[in-house]
Amino acid sequence: MNRFAISALVALTASTAFAQEAVTYDVNGTFDDAIFGLESAITGRGLVVDWVSHTGEMLARTGEDVGSDVTLFDKADVYNFCSAALSRKMMEIDPLNIAHCPYAVFVFEREGEVTVGYRTQPEGEMQEVQALLDEIAREAAGE
Repeated sequence: MNRFAISALVALTASTAFAQEAVTYDVNGTFDDAIFGLESAITGRGLVVDWVSHTGEMLARTGEDVGSDVTLFDKADVYNFCSAALSRKMMEIDPLNIAHCPYAVFVFEREGEVTVGYRTQPEGEMQEVQALLDEIAREAAGE
């Protein structure tokens, strides 16, 4: 692949990433309820949580360092996980689907309101992943 083709691919991937949006669901419960629901929804499907990003804690800890006193979240975590079967299927269709792995579902609390959500996936084969993320987010939200 020549440099032009690589540059075009990077530009296309970057513009696609910026076009992504999030799907969210309100939670009728506490942050801890949503976290428990999320963990149960993930592991109940035989999936393993790879990593939990404690994004809210990081932002609170680093706010002063970057010159901000804005409290973005009372609490916020992002759960990263993957499905070996689904990921393999997606990457056999297009190896560049690696860009969407691992999958992530977030939970945050702001001003007493708890939200669960995920980044939308591109059209085409990745809609199968989006369906999985939606099932997990809805279950975590108690829907």
